[in-house]
Amino acid sequence: MANRAYVSAWANDFSESTKLEQFQKFLETAPLSASRPSFTEAIVRAVDISETPVREWDFRSRAFAPAEIIDVLREYEGPDVAYEINAQWDLWTFDSAEHRWRQTPQRLEIFCYGREFDDGLAREQGDFLINAGFEHFFTGHAGMLGVNAKPEEARASHPEEAKFLAEMVDPERLAEYQEKTRDNIQKLFRWLRAAETAVPLERYRLWSEGEEDLEARLDEILAVR
Repeated sequence: MANRAYVSAWANDFSESTKLEQFQKFLETAPLSASRPSFTEAIVRAVDISETPVREWDFRSRAFAPAEIIDVLREYEGPDVAYEINAQWDLWTFDSAEHRWRQTPQRLEIFCYGREFDDGLAREQGDFLINAGFEHFFTGHAGMLGVNAKPEEARASHPEEAKFLAEMVDPERLAEYQEKTRDNIQKLFRWLRAAETAVPLERYRLWSEGEEDLEARLDEILAVR
């Protein structure tokens, strides 16, 4: 199963009285997909992540603004409550059938945790957590990208990845791969800069299931010109 990339974010002066207001500001900064520029689903959970959701809403019938979503969440407030908002955002992906890069909608999950939810999960994962999508949208495959990369030595873990890597070894293809991945990274960082100002954020941490230091890995890819 492919690894995922995450951002944990902590807000200034986060409390039960400010939580939903700050979450609304956080949602307002999300760079939603051009083909689906609104949120698609909201889920409320209580006590811990393993519990059955308390309430779910499907927002696909019409566009719901962040303020409207927060209004429906207000009925379910509490320090042991968590909110999950789902949407889509556009990232560069390689279309293997057409052999070209395309911006395609990808699933985006945004969480807000009460301080007592799941034994204080927010201390580790943030007041807000972004599940940004597959890690390789931002890091590339098999270490092919970055200032220290050796594309010719990249090894695939399955046949489809091997086919992709073989195509990307071509210098022109590799440069395009680097460019599109850099664009994905910059989109994520632009979002975080906007959230830092709007919420505002005290700090954030980038992490993933496959990279020991995701932020350093992204900086390495951005350093290639």
